[in-house]
Amino acid sequence: MRLVRTVSELQTLADRERAAGRRIALVPTMGALHAGHLSLVEAARARADLVWLSVFVNPTQFDEPADLAAYPEVLEEDLAACRAAGVDLVFAPAAAEMYPDGAQTWVEVTDLTAPLCGASRPGHFRGVTTVVAKLLLAAKPHVAVFGEKDFQQLAVIRRMVQDLHFDVEIAAAPIAREPDGLALSSRNRNLREDARSQATALAAALGAAERAVAAGERRSAALLHLVTTELSKAPDAAIDYAELRDPDSLETAPPVLAGPTLLALAVTFPAARGERVRLIDNRVLRPLPRSR
Repeated sequence: MRLVRTVSELQTLADRERAAGRRIALVPTMGALHAGHLSLVEAARARADLVWLSVFVNPTQFDEPADLAAYPEVLEEDLAACRAAGVDLVFAPAAAEMYPDGAQTWVEVTDLTAPLCGASRPGHFRGVTTVVAKLLLAAKPHVAVFGEKDFQQLAVIRRMVQDLHFDVEIAAAPIAREPDGLALSSRNRNLREDARSQATALAAALGAAERAVAAGERRSAALLHLVTTELSKAPDAAIDYAELRDPDSLETAPPVLAGPTLLALAVTFPAARGERVRLIDNRVLRPLPRSR
């Protein structure tokens, strides 16, 4: 496995592999790798000859300095996990490599970034789209794989790639979960011990809504009441948002669901070291057609 630190070296390698006819898949990450990231590696392997993974804690997507400072950076552990998973190359640049002195260019998607995480984290998605654009230009992959847990991020990146005519396929991989249903996240390790058990409330709320829709419930207000009731069973949970949205446009769902609808959650829990940990999760609810 090769470790690359500079954009120029990565671009040179990408040109060489492309000229040789090899298909490159990129898995962008911020490190602190877990089984969810490794599931993205598996999805990438099925789509390409070479799997490249980036490890870069992107400072421009953090709206809170304390959140950036708390984000775990464990590169040696990440490299060991990548070797075990058969990753061919890891790109781990320094911040100055990605944002050199004097940098003043940003990539921004507008409407899709306004609701959900964008409403409570101003500037977050501008940082995401900028760094993803930089990574795509550096690695020149044929396909880049992202997880569906970050549903809004996936939608925003797809929009950016379409609008700017990037020659890359954006592939989605399903959410990987712990046995108790909690979505895998690098942030989970920061949860206070008792909060870790409470965090399963997100999966419980999604499951309750899915069962209600399967039983015929279509009223948005009733579904959101069910979700918030389920989340309230976790005494230390604080809801950032619990919303029903169109899965393509991310516009607010109608009062009565008419088709597939995204149920998106963001909830904070106490951290092991004083602050709170923000977890997100989602599910696309699929009402059955009305019988005539």
